[in-house]
Amino acid sequence: MPVITEIEDLHRLYRRRVPKMFYDYCQSGSWTEQTYRENETDFDLIRLRQRVAVDMENRSTASTMIGRDVAMPVALAPVGLTGMQHADGEILAAQAAEAAGVPFTLSTMSICSIEDVAEHTSKPFWFQLYVMRDEKFVDATLERARAAGCDALVLTLDLQILGQRHKDLKNGLSAPPKLTPASIANMMTKVRWGLNMAQTKRRFFGNIVGHADGVGDASSLSSWTAEQFDPRLDWDKVKRIADKWGGKLILKGILDAEDARMALQVGADAIVVSNHGGRQLDGALSSIRMLPEIVDEVGSRTEIHMDGGIRSGQDVLKALALGARGTYIGRAFIYGLGAMGRKGVETALEVIRKELDTTMALCGEKNVHDLGPNNLLVPKGFRGEWEGRNA
Repeated sequence: MPVITEIEDLHRLYRRRVPKMFYDYCQSGSWTEQTYRENETDFDLIRLRQRVAVDMENRSTASTMIGRDVAMPVALAPVGLTGMQHADGEILAAQAAEAAGVPFTLSTMSICSIEDVAEHTSKPFWFQLYVMRDEKFVDATLERARAAGCDALVLTLDLQILGQRHKDLKNGLSAPPKLTPASIANMMTKVRWGLNMAQTKRRFFGNIVGHADGVGDASSLSSWTAEQFDPRLDWDKVKRIADKWGGKLILKGILDAEDARMALQVGADAIVVSNHGGRQLDGALSSIRMLPEIVDEVGSRTEIHMDGGIRSGQDVLKALALGARGTYIGRAFIYGLGAMGRKGVETALEVIRKELDTTMALCGEKNVHDLGPNNLLVPKGFRGEWEGRNA
């Protein structure tokens, strides 16, 4: 067993153990990948303020996210195709999150279905919805999530059309993946991955196959998914879905103060400052750079969460200090899953928890609720003076 001391250790194992097609799906952004890179590198611009001679006993990373007790303000983000990174990946990640006391969010585009995850866990999880043209499918999916006991709906707003991701196009990654001689040859070198996949029945999109009209197998899946993401999604449709759901609602994909104000009008319990991991609008600002402006705009009226670029407990602390109430990790837990299955996700969460706890102590704080801008050294101009902004 290798010694894991940071998320990058898991990343190195992940890269060796998972087929290139699925590694590239996780480890890439759209177009030039500028936004994808800056999601991480903008965290590096922020420094921490060291404090000493402070009583550090009885520290706590515990908090709440939309009223739910969490061991630390970190949730597992919705990630499509998680069950192709490791067999039964969504189930294993949900179990790891439950054991760690943090929320798990299941993607619409998961391999394991809502019912699969519910059957193998004992606590409620969150469900992320992509809005499709087929309103019958959307309504039925909401009912399935409710029946499974999901206690929050995470509605993604920034994928009405798919951003161009060059690596996925070159690898033939689609729904289902288009296998080429090169991708098959690469998969054959990933023996552990292949043996695990051979032992599971879950290899296609479990929330779609058998649930969407006309999609009974993999052969009919490709044409359905190519046509279904709804470019007509607007705030009226968001309100309709919110009313249909009737429970806790988190709106994901907010990167502008004006959109944050609109989110309040449809009754969001929380918003996620997010640019879809740099996988949609390349050239958009990083999530951490936009976070303070959105906190200033609506932070007193709704709960602010953030995702994008978090690879450590220090990143979590920086986001919390800038006003986020909760954070999400996507790639960080996928690295762990692909590297070591459920154990790898548990390891990723423990690495982040320990880093958060230690950094909080060295910054002179005992409780995550006490973190604030006073714990940071933020460079002048970090928010930027952008012409046309807030016009």
